[in-house]
Amino acid sequence: MPRKKILITRHIPDEGVKMLKKKYDVDIYPKDQPIPRRELIKRLQSKRYDALLSILTDKIDGKVLDAAGGQLMVVANYAVGYNNIDIEAAKERKVIITNTPGPEISESVAEHTIALIFGLAHRIVEGDDFARAGRYKAWGPQLLLGNDIMGKTIGIVGMGRIGSAIAKRLHDGFGLDVIYTNKTGNKEAEKQFNAKRVGLSELLKKSDFVSLHVPLLPETHHLIGAKQLRMMKKTAYIINTSRGPVIDEEALVTALKNRTIGGAGLDVYEFEPKIPFAMRTMSNVITTPHTASATVETRQAMSRRAAENIIAVLSGKKPKNKVV
Repeated sequence: MPRKKILITRHIPDEGVKMLKKKYDVDIYPKDQPIPRRELIKRLQSKRYDALLSILTDKIDGKVLDAAGGQLMVVANYAVGYNNIDIEAAKERKVIITNTPGPEISESVAEHTIALIFGLAHRIVEGDDFARAGRYKAWGPQLLLGNDIMGKTIGIVGMGRIGSAIAKRLHDGFGLDVIYTNKTGNKEAEKQFNAKRVGLSELLKKSDFVSLHVPLLPETHHLIGAKQLRMMKKTAYIINTSRGPVIDEEALVTALKNRTIGGAGLDVYEFEPKIPFAMRTMSNVITTPHTASATVETRQAMSRRAAENIIAVLSGKKPKNKVV
């Protein structure tokens, strides 16, 4: 019986790849860049793969799914989010979609978010640039004054796994008050961190740090726009490690230019990988290139999880992380 065939659209950490190669024929797009759409379709048409391991930059729609000629059983997305996949098209074609959530991702993204908070409040990047440029001539009592973290208020928009991990560290470790907004209440967070559930407007008005942790859905697209940014304190910072289009980027640039808010820490962008030039030149912004989950431990765990999902489907079992 011929071995089933798997296409991986980009090189990923190797633990999951090794698992798949033990059981199946595995092809990997060789270039270290997103696979062009035409190339993806061409490969699916030419070899009739049974499984596709995609990454979040791959747009998986009906045309891509049809290219496999009905052979494709599963698309394992190497990401927690799956807004790059046309879920309805997958349902129509009876193709299973999986993703790679897990405690490792929550921990890594929480740590990265907190790093952005500290970097902004203590002006770490500004200080590094200042010192590297040779501008540090003597200690000064008002040189690069920042803000303390201790005793401030963190407003978490989306109190899921990541939001809860952030709340725990900032409440238990640094004494921050925690307020949050969520579709449903999080009783565990309220009990453990004395978190208070409030509406978005109240959260924006009261928070010293606003951290976004919601999926990209029609109702969260531009959740934060000019109106919402005007509600925030002039000294407050907004952090986004969720999805770029959750913030209206044009409105954010204007708010940062006008110092409507104190600053922003961003790991994701509305038109990724493009980052507005104005934003890249602002001293009150820290930008990172969508690397919140970029730790060896987390990316290997994602690799294993994607492989486990594929192996389950191709073995006739239900995958652990089935989306549809």
